[in-house]
Amino acid sequence: MANESRPCPCDIGDRFDYGGRGQEVQVEHIKAYFCKPSASTDKAVIVIHDIFGWQLPNTRYIADMLTTNGYLAICPDFFVGQEAWKPSNDWGTFNEWLKTRNAGKIDKEVDVVLKYLRDQCGAKKIGVIGFCWGGAAVQHLMLKNPHLKTGVSLYGVIRHFDDNSNLLHPTFFIFGEKDDIIPLEQVTLLEQKLKQNCKVDYEVKIYPGQTHGFVHRKREDINPQDKPYIEEGRKDMINWLNKYL
Repeated sequence: MANESRPCPCDIGDRFDYGGRGQEVQVEHIKAYFCKPSASTDKAVIVIHDIFGWQLPNTRYIADMLTTNGYLAICPDFFVGQEAWKPSNDWGTFNEWLKTRNAGKIDKEVDVVLKYLRDQCGAKKIGVIGFCWGGAAVQHLMLKNPHLKTGVSLYGVIRHFDDNSNLLHPTFFIFGEKDDIIPLEQVTLLEQKLKQNCKVDYEVKIYPGQTHGFVHRKREDINPQDKPYIEEGRKDMINWLNKYL
C-alpha cells in the first residue's frame, strides 16, 4: 500500500495515454524502445527513463518528439529487466528499491547502446537526455563518458553525485523552482561548483513554479498554468541538442 503520509514527489504528474510511433528492439542483453525520423540522419539521442521505467508512455512521447526533430531516439531499459517503480508501491521502501538501481552504474549498458547506434544505425554524433533518475545518470555520463557529445539533465537528483562539476561535454540542467526532491540550495551549490571547475559550456535553468517532473510528467491540456513552462523546457532541450549535435 502506498504511504499516504509521505507520497513520492515523483507521483505528482500525469500518465500520458500514448502508444508510441517506434518499436521495441533487443540490443544484446537490453530491451529498448527505438524510433527513427523519416529522413536518414547520423545524429542520435539516448533517452534515460525515470524510476517508472522504459515503458512509461510519457518517456516514449519525448523520444518520439526527438524523432520529429530529426534525431534517432532510443530509450533502453536501464533497469535491465528489474521491475520499475509503481505509484502503488510503499514510498517507505523506496531507498531499498533504489540500492539495486544505481544511476551511476549504467556504463556497461551505455557502451552496448552506443555500439548499436554506431554500428547498426550509422550514428556519428550521439547525445543523451534523462529525467529524474535518468537526469542523475546524465550527470554521471557527462563526467565519465568520452563518446557522447552533449547531455540534457532534467531534474536529475544532484545529491547522488558529489563530483558533479568537471564536465567532459556541454550540459544543460533543467530544474523546477518548487521541486520537493531537489532543493534550490542544491542547485545553487551545483552552479557554484560548475563556475569554479567546469571547462565546457553549460547552463543551469530554473523554471518558475514548477514541480518535479514537469517537462515529461505533466499534460499541458490539464495543467494550463504550467503549459508555457512545459513547452519552454521541451524547446530548450531540443535547442541545446541542435546546438551541440
